[in-house]
Amino acid sequence: MALDLDGTILDMQLNLDPRDVEALHRITGAGVTVVACTGRPFPGALPWAQRLGLEGPIICYQGAQVRMPDGSTTLDHGIKHDLAMEVIRLARELDLHVQAYRDDQLIVERDRPEAHEYANHAGMEIHLVGDLDAAMGPTTPKVVIVSTAQTLEVLQPVARKRWSGRLNAATSVPRYLEFTSIESDKATALAFMCGRLGIPQDQSVAVGDGRNDASMIAWAGLGIAVEGSPPEVIAAADRTIPRPGRGGIKQLADVLVGED
Repeated sequence: MALDLDGTILDMQLNLDPRDVEALHRITGAGVTVVACTGRPFPGALPWAQRLGLEGPIICYQGAQVRMPDGSTTLDHGIKHDLAMEVIRLARELDLHVQAYRDDQLIVERDRPEAHEYANHAGMEIHLVGDLDAAMGPTTPKVVIVSTAQTLEVLQPVARKRWSGRLNAATSVPRYLEFTSIESDKATALAFMCGRLGIPQDQSVAVGDGRNDASMIAWAGLGIAVEGSPPEVIAAADRTIPRPGRGGIKQLADVLVGED
């Protein structure tokens, strides 16, 4: 089972409901392999996976990487430098905050409030660089534009059309528009993990709430969306569950392993 974190089991104020954690432990205790599947960078994902008691691989950076808790990498599909710079140049032209990553560091070229908003939520430090073009390296796992939900609602379809067939673009939460290579999204990473673990597609489960989760929800044998998710996410799902702290993970446990 691929489990999104933010908005699925972790609320947007970074709260974990003990009842949700208990229900998750009921799922893993019944023998279900649960993998955290998140847009978070690895350093921002690992502490939450550990708090949830998930000791195996972590799908992070929107599916661009699969990492083990010790930091080792089993899958890595970054955006090539020149293609990432196309997104960065667009953000510069629109005066929008944009960030990239190198060696698990969050790198920005302007110290803006949006950088601090993201860094505080992700649990990461900001690394200010003079120029992302020079600082980024040959690839970056993802590029993120942080802005208002209204701005990104307009920008997302424009970005998808502009980079169709070259990049994936989707909001993870309403204020983050995230770009990954065309080879990497959560569905691709889930398929990779199922292949490594010998799990048939029809026995896989995916749970999430963001547009970045729609692909894995559609791919999985059982796709579950959180109530209130965007319409395209709900449309991809077989069923819905309530938001964090409202009994959703218990409902999920009841479906997968039976009621208490």
